[in-house]
Amino acid sequence: MNSPSSLLPASGRLGVLMPGLGAVATTFVAGVLAARQGLAYPAGSLTQASHIQLGTGTGSRSPLIRDFVPLADLNDLVFGGWDIFPDNLYDAARQANVLERPLLDQLQPELAAIRPMKAVFDPHYVRNLSGSWVKETTNKWEQVQDLMADIEHFSLVNQCQRLVMVWCASTERYHEPQPVHQSLAAFERGLRESDPAIAPSMLYAYAALKMRVPFAMGAPNLCVDIPALEELARLTGTPLGGKDFKTGQTLMKTIIAPGLRARALGVNGWFSTNILGNRDGLVLDAPENFQTKEVSKGRVLEGILDGEMSPELWGDIHHKVRIEYYPPHGDNKEGWDNIDIFGWLGYKMQIKVNFLCRDSILAAPVVLDLALFLDLAQRAGLSGVQEWLGFYWKSPQTVAGSLPVHDLFQQLNKLENMLRYLMGEEPMTNLDIRYSEAEPVEVDSETHS
Repeated sequence: MNSPSSLLPASGRLGVLMPGLGAVATTFVAGVLAARQGLAYPAGSLTQASHIQLGTGTGSRSPLIRDFVPLADLNDLVFGGWDIFPDNLYDAARQANVLERPLLDQLQPELAAIRPMKAVFDPHYVRNLSGSWVKETTNKWEQVQDLMADIEHFSLVNQCQRLVMVWCASTERYHEPQPVHQSLAAFERGLRESDPAIAPSMLYAYAALKMRVPFAMGAPNLCVDIPALEELARLTGTPLGGKDFKTGQTLMKTIIAPGLRARALGVNGWFSTNILGNRDGLVLDAPENFQTKEVSKGRVLEGILDGEMSPELWGDIHHKVRIEYYPPHGDNKEGWDNIDIFGWLGYKMQIKVNFLCRDSILAAPVVLDLALFLDLAQRAGLSGVQEWLGFYWKSPQTVAGSLPVHDLFQQLNKLENMLRYLMGEEPMTNLDIRYSEAEPVEVDSETHS
């Protein structure tokens, strides 16, 4: 890891490229434009709205993160991306039906000026969607070359000094790592041979990393978490992170489960079901795509409530996850959780959660934070998997041999300590400075032997 003095300034324009200009991407772009004009406050974004504690005692300070760390300014962001539909971002936002029309109309000139580039698309990986705005070639090596040309053209036209890419497209079907994923040489050979095991998301990730563009994976499918792309990130010195934006029901789990663990309360079962009616819900209505999401959501509890360490409390949790496509709800996801817990002497209790959330409203600030933090990571000389960004993921990607952290509060502490390190500040711990500076208590070894 580089020293704090190597952090480069956030000067010039930062281009934010997004595969998938649907509900999440349009909500993100519209929100940034609204914040620029003072039409809305960027709630939900750590980079814009959260404070960070520095120092202890009377010398402590709590600046806003955006005032503490040299992040790209919102006014320096420019937006682009790819989609299988040709709609500009104003029309796409109206189709997504997340934001109210009066706000969109105020932002119409800027949103309408952003049009998608033709996308790489393979119906084998997302069978419930189809679109006409796709690249003509089906050869994967040629598709990658087209994507890299798109990236270069976007950067030149928009006079970008730096770029980041955040995947905002649909969840691809579940598939396991194959030999083609195990090394960069095998992967590049597979591109030339159009190996069917190379998914569209991997093409975008390869193109980005090849051009030293940091990449964030917003969906739960297999993508940058393969040895081939991790190898490419190391070779090009490019940061990456994934996977699956932590919003909605899983966000609640990473808040509630650490509390149950902290109080040593047992859990017999955790039943979760969601209903949503947006394009994401339509995609997940296919069993092979739902399996990808199910695996991602299911790992969270195992990472927080360790059944091997405390089998008496969490050794036999019946954890079930369901997602139902329900068009009348649109982007307004509703999540129900029934949690069967037990306490002193094994007496049973229940927790019921009904979370009526807005999926894209929760995801949009995650896209912003990841774009700004990955840009920061690159300017700091960091490369490869950025574990400190696990705060934003359902299935945090880790370096080989490292276990993911799922506890939201431990993740936040890790993120904040990285920011403190980059700025030359001391990391924060839970040890109160008054006790750490107290004189050690002398113990009579004979009395306590």
